[in-house]
Amino acid sequence: MAQVVDTTDFYVGLKFRWQEAIWEIVEFDHHKMGRGGAVVRTKLRNVETGSAVENSFKPGEKFERVIYDEKPAQFSYKDGNDYVFMDLATYDQLTVTPEALGDATKYLVDEMEIKIEVFEGKIMGIELPKSVVLKVTDTPPSFKGDTVSGGGKPAVLETGITVTVPVFVEPGEHVVVDTRTGLYLERAKNK
Repeated sequence: MAQVVDTTDFYVGLKFRWQEAIWEIVEFDHHKMGRGGAVVRTKLRNVETGSAVENSFKPGEKFERVIYDEKPAQFSYKDGNDYVFMDLATYDQLTVTPEALGDATKYLVDEMEIKIEVFEGKIMGIELPKSVVLKVTDTPPSFKGDTVSGGGKPAVLETGITVTVPVFVEPGEHVVVDTRTGLYLERAKNK
């Protein structure tokens, strides 16, 4: 039996069936318009194609919620554009397209353990840990007394993403990044 959700149940990451496709909520906002009724504005990502759309829904509209089965896996390597994972239960290699991964590709490092999301036998994406430790590959040097810059500077991390880090962080150091927001959390301990 399908689980039904309506617009009051929306949250970032919710997956539901709409227009004969499976969509994931990237952003949403309940918006009250002057004399008219309220609407729920959303930014959605098609989990199969990776395309994004913006759409408004009426309050109370109902949708079929999509619940994935999860398999523990480990990121092995990148093969051309695709990403190869090892199923930790069967040791099979699973190939996932960048479209199915979406922004998760920004945080993947060798041997990272994740959960592969499967729906009706098809790989739909992955669930990352809430935070990851990444190495800083490039950032401008800091200098003594540098407090004018607002306490932050851009840093390029080993996966190619750029995050704002405190001025004291140097290349070669490891930092903890929140995979949900893409924000620097702290310097990694014991690295």
